Amino acid sequence: MDADSARLLTERIYTRLNARRPDVETFEKYFRGEQPLNYATKEWQDANAAQYAGFADNWSAPVVNAESERIDYTGMTFDGDDKAGRTLHEWWMRNEMDMQSSQGFVTTLTTGRSFVIVWGDRANQPVVTWEHPSNVEIEYDWENPRLRKAALKTWVDETLEYATLYTPTEVWKFERPRQRQKNDRDSQAEQSKTGFAADGGWQARVSPGDDSWPLDNPLGVVPVVELQNRPTLMGDPVSEIRGVMPMQDSINLLWAYLFLAADYASMDARVITGSGPPMIPILDKDGKVVGNRPVDMKDLREKRLVALSGEHAKIDSWPAAKLDIFTDTIEVAVGHIASQTRTPPTYLVSKTGMSNVNGEGLKASEIGLNKKVLEFWTYAGPAIREVNRLIALVLGDTALAAATSLAKVNHLNPEIRSEAQLADMLVKLKSIGYPFKYLMELHGVPPGDFKRIMEMREAEATDPMVMAAMQPLEVPSESEGGV
Repeated sequence: MDADSARLLTERIYTRLNARRPDVETFEKYFRGEQPLNYATKEWQDANAAQYAGFADNWSAPVVNAESERIDYTGMTFDGDDKAGRTLHEWWMRNEMDMQSSQGFVTTLTTGRSFVIVWGDRANQPVVTWEHPSNVEIEYDWENPRLRKAALKTWVDETLEYATLYTPTEVWKFERPRQRQKNDRDSQAEQSKTGFAADGGWQARVSPGDDSWPLDNPLGVVPVVELQNRPTLMGDPVSEIRGVMPMQDSINLLWAYLFLAADYASMDARVITGSGPPMIPILDKDGKVVGNRPVDMKDLREKRLVALSGEHAKIDSWPAAKLDIFTDTIEVAVGHIASQTRTPPTYLVSKTGMSNVNGEGLKASEIGLNKKVLEFWTYAGPAIREVNRLIALVLGDTALAAATSLAKVNHLNPEIRSEAQLADMLVKLKSIGYPFKYLMELHGVPPGDFKRIMEMREAEATDPMVMAAMQPLEVPSESEGGV
């Protein structure tokens, strides 16, 4: 590939990445609770929108968090090779991937996708970074979408926007002036965001003192992996809150209507019929009536006493508005969110459908969420496996890279929600013959701890003091003086 072809490929991939940014930003705003009021009439907006600006009853975040808190990668298992799993998990931890993966899973569920880049530093040590979907895009093979032909990573600093194009054989670096102005008062994370920008203008980026351009790619593969949430054949991955957003807008608007009704109609209202407005005589200094003035409405409310004249005069009233019509509708809307997203009602709904439910009923209500987490791993598992394969390639261990393709990706069981339940399951499995090491995998023990636990277990078995401490206490019988 020559320089012109690399620049054209960069611009083509960037155009696709750029078009995705507004949707990604919208998804993340809804997740954070930054949700504008929609669906209101123009007249209502003109009169009241400013009063409720910034208010949101955020149900998007619980939908994502309920799933993400059950997603926990615990390492890889290789057939008959504990060292391979420990090696890869060590580099996973060295790159703080426990923290990065937690952030990446939340972003994947919120926006539909995220990316992981694996590269080597100057000492050929693996460097792994989890990337935001507004910064990275992959060019797949048109015939076989499982094959990565190229990938683009972009980012900005104070003055410039950078782009790095990865191909299986080369790495091309470009730059151009930053287009989106930054506010120095914002956090660095906020300043680093790249919004929708114009295309073109990319120039070669060559480091001072290094005139090599492009760089060679020693891995021989595109070192960028995409994690997708519930993709379909010939379709894009799906954000967990895409379907929540319309109902979220409706809930926010109903709350605004409720607050407005509470301002105007939350107290009883009285009306006088068959008479003019109550009047109070105006007296001169001698006590003579010289005129009349209407009774102050504030006096009517506070003093609660008025005299009316006229044979047809009477007082009527209507009760305060019933605001539960709004709260009932909101609760139904939240129930729809729970059903559509397979989120347990206990996470969202306070009373409807969950009154006097026993433990088995609560567990049954979580089946949908558990299945959704397991479904997520069917897509995330191969991506995590590929990330580990790239780590092995950076280490120069082609045998480990080949073995990684068939290794098992381990994760915590989303169904087990308490230590007591987990311990009970492990004891029962042990009683029917499951090996101790396999039980450790089910427990979620990372590969790096397998060896340490086994060594501790062997040390305890050969230490007489420890064995004596683990024996049950012998209670003396009555003939021996016991009670």
